Amino acid sequence: MAENPLVNYQTDPSRYRHVKLAVDGQTATLSLNIDEDAGIRPGYKLKLNSYDLGVDIELHDALQRIRFEHPQVRVVVVTSLRDKVFCSGANIFMLGLSTHAWKVNFCKFTNETRNGIEDASRHSGLKFIAALNGACAGGGYELALACDEIILVDDRSSSVSLPEVPLLGVLPGTGGLTRVTDKRHVRHDLADIFCTTTEGVRGQRAVDWRLVDAIAKPQQFAQAVQGRAAQLAAGSDRPQQARGIALTPVERNVTTEQLRYANVTVDIDRAKRLATFTVRAPAGAQPADIAGIEAAGAGWWPLAMARELDDAILHMRTNELEIGTWLLKTAGDPKAVLQADAAMLAHQHHWFVRETIGMLRRTLARLDVSSRSLFALIEPGSCFAGVLAELAFCADRAYMLSGVENAAALQLDEFNFGLAPMVNDQSRLARRFYEEAAPMEAVRAAAGRPIAADEALALGLVTAAPDEIDWADEIRIALEERAAMSPDALTGLEANLRFSQQENMLTRIFGRLTAWQNWIFQRPNAVGERGALKVYGKGEKAAFDWNRV
Repeated sequence: MAENPLVNYQTDPSRYRHVKLAVDGQTATLSLNIDEDAGIRPGYKLKLNSYDLGVDIELHDALQRIRFEHPQVRVVVVTSLRDKVFCSGANIFMLGLSTHAWKVNFCKFTNETRNGIEDASRHSGLKFIAALNGACAGGGYELALACDEIILVDDRSSSVSLPEVPLLGVLPGTGGLTRVTDKRHVRHDLADIFCTTTEGVRGQRAVDWRLVDAIAKPQQFAQAVQGRAAQLAAGSDRPQQARGIALTPVERNVTTEQLRYANVTVDIDRAKRLATFTVRAPAGAQPADIAGIEAAGAGWWPLAMARELDDAILHMRTNELEIGTWLLKTAGDPKAVLQADAAMLAHQHHWFVRETIGMLRRTLARLDVSSRSLFALIEPGSCFAGVLAELAFCADRAYMLSGVENAAALQLDEFNFGLAPMVNDQSRLARRFYEEAAPMEAVRAAAGRPIAADEALALGLVTAAPDEIDWADEIRIALEERAAMSPDALTGLEANLRFSQQENMLTRIFGRLTAWQNWIFQRPNAVGERGALKVYGKGEKAAFDWNRV
């Protein structure tokens, strides 16, 4: 990665090269018109509306703009400006040129963006229609699968397909197989046929197999999409007269040793392969009413902090591959955090507050699925209260200093009991205690007041509570031991332990990405000298090792 420029996840519509966002009343249209000469890395062309990480960065930003800047929007239509082509999926030549780490990070961010579409449908009153006005393959169909409904043009040629297995020797990397079965309930034998042919399925058969919801002739296609959009909009509670909140740029200063934002700092120790994230509480009193919250806009602390933390997570995941352990710290006044939480809880059904809670939920979930060891340190001056206490519960281990003057305390509120669940719909406390009644009741009884180290240890809220004599050595040893272990083994271990009980479609998608795709993407049948991914487009036939492993 060193020879390549840093990946920047920040953009805005004035800089889009691939996506067009148009808003007309209660409908937003996201149109793919991918510039084949504007890949995020050199060496390939994004032909046939194929995409790379740069396209998904724009798509993610456009979704954020719709959520916050256009509260009147109730339906999002995802379509293409290219004739006869919706999207041909992830660019194959990009995948063939990319390192394994790049492919996995690319697939993970793409997954999170698709999951964000479903999150907005579930929580924000936004509904999504994939208007497939042409051929839709691979990752293009996976984008369509994330939408609530899929309408396919019935022009005798346009089809949907997941051709990764027969064409490339890999699997659909952004949830295709899982959504086909878990979400669309395509019968498994029909899914087997669908996923082992390259030509795809079109017309009425695509409807009969549940691969799409409806088809329409070219002359009636636009009308069919508009009609369905109006029907879906009628069921939304998004406000029609609200004024949007402008998402001003996230300001940061990046050096080789530090990322610095207004509310978040990341200090990098390259010798120890360690990054220390410090999230700061707001300064001063927080607005308690909607007028004050709206006046604060993008500067309202919960939203500003979430945007900064999200950017820091993405930057570190993509640009700092060898920094394997992240220390999570907080600083500031717990009362100010609890004040902000109280405002969110009191107004959680207001559209702007709801969207801010959604941003916090998705950012914390991004932390949960990051392939890094997460340790939380709770020390004097810390502020692990309310929403910031979730950082401690995200961690693989939490250490809390005990027996000192002005010792730190944990403090819980309703935010910690399900307002920002993990991707498996489970609160981090419920995950921690396996939803057993007794420990959950004990923790809930302690909410609303400071919890000191000894009590936090007794309640099971922290891993260990060393005193001042042992603190430095215990933390040092834990970090040195972690840094000496296999990163691959740790990634597998952490993913298993973080999502150890409750499964849903999203955990299966992430689990399969971690296990199956990691393995298949590295096999010679895919990426060997004559692997399918390497020889694609060269007129050569892939050479497979026929052993079943």
